[in-house]
Amino acid sequence: MFVNERASQIIEYLKVHKKATIGELAKALFASESTVRRDLTEMQEAGLVARYHGGAILLEGVGEVSIFARAEKDAESKNRCADIAIKHFSPSTYNTIFIDNSSTCLALAKKLDFANKTVITNGLQVALALSQKPDIQLIIPGGTVNSSTSAIMGSLTLRTLDLFNVDLMLSSCAGIDGVCTNELSLETAQLKQVALSKSKYKMLVATENKFSTDASYRVQPLDEYDCVITDASDEIIEPFKNKNINICNS
Repeated sequence: MFVNERASQIIEYLKVHKKATIGELAKALFASESTVRRDLTEMQEAGLVARYHGGAILLEGVGEVSIFARAEKDAESKNRCADIAIKHFSPSTYNTIFIDNSSTCLALAKKLDFANKTVITNGLQVALALSQKPDIQLIIPGGTVNSSTSAIMGSLTLRTLDLFNVDLMLSSCAGIDGVCTNELSLETAQLKQVALSKSKYKMLVATENKFSTDASYRVQPLDEYDCVITDASDEIIEPFKNKNINICNS
């Protein structure tokens, strides 16, 4: 599976320019053309781009980079968020937990004790990590596997999630615009909206960079999350506290 920081850079470039030659990408990424050519070959195999002679285009509907690439990006920040979230997590309070496919929640899931809990996730990597832990009832909803994000998505997934009542939802987001959480794809936004609607307690875990990241599809107003966990600075989160949002960075 393609695991490379340049994947994110190539995707971001193609989002803006729609298509690019190998030479253009090499110049933008400060990489050799042979390196970019190898990257594009692996990205094509992962279903992220389509190749044409001398370049590549972004596949329609591709808005999210592989969870493998996302997990590598800002890993220290995600681990800091996970450590902060643990301080605000009371396992005895929750029996049924939904965890989204975000790499931030993957970092958190690896650190939590879910013994004797029911955990639902649409993330294959989250499920794989939790399968190594004892005494968990682990549920993966039906649906279609997105090969680039390792997420289970689609109408069947939404119908399956509608069958559950969830005590706690652990989720992240692609970006925060000051009012709402946002996602890069409509499909991901819809899935999180359904999961949130089925959850009694909603915890958002967001790294500092989410507060400066744009994404097109709105998910939920920030003040409707019971708790927002972040490693963002006091300066960044102060305006949110003034809006009566329960946001914690320590």
